[in-house]
Amino acid sequence: MRFLLDDGQRAFAASLDALLTAADTPTVVRDWSRGDHASGRALWSRVAEAGVLALAVPETYDGGLGPRPVDLAVAFVELGRHAVPGPLVETVTAAVLLTGADPGVAKRLLPALASGGTMATVAPEGAFALDGDAASLRLALSPDGIRLSPGHGPVRPSLDPARRLTPLAPGGELLDAPTGQALTWARLATAAQALGVGLALLDRTVGYVRQRTQFGVPVGSFQAVKHRLADAKIALEFARPLVFGAALSLRPAEAAAAKAAACEAAYTTARTALQLHGAIGYTAEYGLSLWLTKARALRTAWGDPHECRALVVSAAGDRRW
Repeated sequence: MRFLLDDGQRAFAASLDALLTAADTPTVVRDWSRGDHASGRALWSRVAEAGVLALAVPETYDGGLGPRPVDLAVAFVELGRHAVPGPLVETVTAAVLLTGADPGVAKRLLPALASGGTMATVAPEGAFALDGDAASLRLALSPDGIRLSPGHGPVRPSLDPARRLTPLAPGGELLDAPTGQALTWARLATAAQALGVGLALLDRTVGYVRQRTQFGVPVGSFQAVKHRLADAKIALEFARPLVFGAALSLRPAEAAAAKAAACEAAYTTARTALQLHGAIGYTAEYGLSLWLTKARALRTAWGDPHECRALVVSAAGDRRW
């Protein structure tokens, strides 16, 4: 089976790429890492105006365009390619959770998520939530249901400085909302984001090895370098149909397979990129680390590789694909 984007989806991806290229996202990422959210919020508003956040909100709510998981995957590949910071996956997950909530609650909260007026984060109660200091809507998953957390604790360091972690405050309004497919959507969006991160790392590395010379020739002409890049390219291309296949089916096992494949491919590409860049890859000024650390962090977000593979094996054994 071939998963090909239609003309509208390709145009959507191209428009997002142009928007994010013009936004100078590396500067936005560095600001966000320092806790300066001004440029990040401005970029968030532009992403929302492009319709990205509305893709997970049903059309029955003001501003909603969805649910359109394939278009969402297209968007998140571009968001990952440009390393856009913020609780993007978490906002999508919150939209899916609230879709199943009491109609009054959903009508009150979903339009602001679709428009970008509200930034949301989601985490199990007692666990660390992504960007709880920036989010205005914090959902805590507790044993008795989903709660609107009233606040957050201090920011904790993260492997990826742009992924700021905070504990959620206990208590808050209890929502009557089943978790449903929220985890499936979260894994799908994370997989697409990781695929974009891997593609960006590959593109930057190919460009670098074409320019860097050794013994009078570009290092990219060395066969060992070509093999490493080919392995990374193959891993990413094998992950791509899994991502879009999961978007078409929205089955938990397929989303888990896509996340495992895309995140492992991005992590492999990150290791290759760092090795082929050498010492310059470690420098903050060069900026490769903006994608390197994100590839490593996404690998364990919303389920580590072992957990995702276990779900795939279990589903295959039960024939629930």
